[in-house]
Amino acid sequence: MKVRLWGTRGSIASPGPGTARYGGNTSCVEVRGRDGEVLVLDAGTGMRPLGVALARESTEIHILLTHLHIDHIQGLGFFAPFFRPDARVHIWGPPSTRYHLRERLTRYLSPPLFPVRLRDLACTLEFHELLDEEVRIGKLRVTADLVLHPGTTSGYRISENGSTLAYLPDHEPALGARRFPEDARWTSGFDIAEGADLLIHDSQYLGGEYPEHIGWGHSSIEDTIAFARLSHVKKLVAFHHDPSHDDASLDMMWALGESMGPLPFDFSVGAEGSLFEL
Repeated sequence: MKVRLWGTRGSIASPGPGTARYGGNTSCVEVRGRDGEVLVLDAGTGMRPLGVALARESTEIHILLTHLHIDHIQGLGFFAPFFRPDARVHIWGPPSTRYHLRERLTRYLSPPLFPVRLRDLACTLEFHELLDEEVRIGKLRVTADLVLHPGTTSGYRISENGSTLAYLPDHEPALGARRFPEDARWTSGFDIAEGADLLIHDSQYLGGEYPEHIGWGHSSIEDTIAFARLSHVKKLVAFHHDPSHDDASLDMMWALGESMGPLPFDFSVGAEGSLFEL
């Protein structure tokens, strides 16, 4: 399994001064199985360059949305495979008690917010709602579970041949745990992350920023590292960077994380273009 980062920011971000090394696109991660399966985790602005890269090589693509906040779906309308008649695209996401996933996404991909409607896309498009169950996409095993973040939000666990990726881009485990990070039973996202070879996790805030944002659904780097320790992961990638954090701020985050060592896992701060092989 290969994992490539195409967008690592949170909120409505864009490349700007001082973001050349870490990038400025919002959440989007490409996962490739050994047999050629293509999964796209979230549809932030990083989905546009990914779509260009996929435009001529993949005819079946699975998009797994963690939730429908705008920074995680704003790349959908600019995804090149949508406009190919030979492409089959599956969109997966958490269920709602009121509207199907197709109906919820139609609100975004329709006038006046967007000029092209879902029904007018050239590809074959299928929708699937997934919660608390395992599905197979080729030889990839995918499990979704609800996590702590405003609105209905899922984390994903993807496994292949004994290797596991855990993806929790918007997550505040410290909010709901009785004794965070000592008690795994009460910690949101633990079942998704436990023992993962690679954990991609929300790390939006430096420690001094978090107290002003408790309950917003995001984590400080200190809490992210505590969660990774609790979950016994092998590698942690800090993700969902605050749009106000430039390269220097993220270098500071990396140094802060390293200073909390010795860490029982490899640690890095997510940058666009990073590739991990599991």
